[in-house]
Amino acid sequence: MKKILLIVPALHQGGFEKVCVTTARLLQPYFQVKIVIFDSKDIAYDIKGIPVADLRLPSREGKLGKVINVLKRGWRIRQIKKKEEIDIAYSFGPTANLANIASFGKSKKWLGIRSYMDMGNPNQIRLFCKCADRIICCSEIICQEVREKYGYKEAVTLNNPFDIKEVEALSLQEETKLPWTDGRIIVTMGREDEVKGFWHLIKSFALVHKKLPDTRLMIIGEGEYLKYKELVTKLGIDDSVYFTGLKRNPYPYLKKGSIYVLTSYYEGFPNAMVEAMSMGLPVIATDCMTGPREILEDKYGILVPNMSPEPDFREDVISGEEENLADKIAELMEAPDKMQYYHKMSLERARVYSKESYVKKIREWAE
Repeated sequence: MKKILLIVPALHQGGFEKVCVTTARLLQPYFQVKIVIFDSKDIAYDIKGIPVADLRLPSREGKLGKVINVLKRGWRIRQIKKKEEIDIAYSFGPTANLANIASFGKSKKWLGIRSYMDMGNPNQIRLFCKCADRIICCSEIICQEVREKYGYKEAVTLNNPFDIKEVEALSLQEETKLPWTDGRIIVTMGREDEVKGFWHLIKSFALVHKKLPDTRLMIIGEGEYLKYKELVTKLGIDDSVYFTGLKRNPYPYLKKGSIYVLTSYYEGFPNAMVEAMSMGLPVIATDCMTGPREILEDKYGILVPNMSPEPDFREDVISGEEENLADKIAELMEAPDKMQYYHKMSLERARVYSKESYVKKIREWAE
């Protein structure tokens, strides 16, 4: 049985962190699997039964500190590779990729590009192409760019795996405690990060709520959201917006949604959106790079133009793109036939991203 090492900076709540843990569990019947992390603080996922090595090398400030960290992490990973005779080291994201490269050794190096934001560093991508045995991209658009712009023919696409039955089971495991007992809930999920564009969603929701007073907004994810909460207060919608904070099992909350809205201006492959679709939630998403168009294909959900990446927390400034998003949300929520149509389409599309297909590809590449 071949040995595979999965390298990820940490296991706090996040997209590729979750994919790493899921990958470990899916591969355990076929490989000896171990996860390497740089810092064990705030682990948000169930890692019971998965061997995990904590390098205890959290992020450091400054260029010199970062370089030293890469070298130290690479050396520690090299020791693990040598001692445990690792066949494949698969890293998730640029930080982990650099440590994987710095570990040298005979093990094959699979480097994962997890977001289109990573493509904004051409020198780093060239380094990845030079050092990798395989580059694994979470979306077809990223894969095509690596192949065509950088001439790296070993780039492949591996969409994230989903298990509809598991998500449904988790959504029934516990009761939710919401601040409301009624109303139609617009839901989104993600950590506090400006790339998610949540200020756009809050402003758009304020317009929707004015037109449809029974609507609510729920943002699921880790963070204090102080600027966002202040914006909510200034807009006078405190009673209709709920920030849940970090939820180790977010699915009971996600299930309460009527529709799911994504306002990111960059993504890789939006896990939370597909999870919402696996519960049958109709989706409205920005046509950002990358993920939403590839998943929705103009028929499985509603795409709106990508929105400004510049944060704007002024409550008295509502942009045309925010007005457009509000119109799309209100139009969908006021059309039961469309809601039912996109409910069916979400379920249909979510079934495409099966764990069986995901495992099959990795096993074929490892041969």
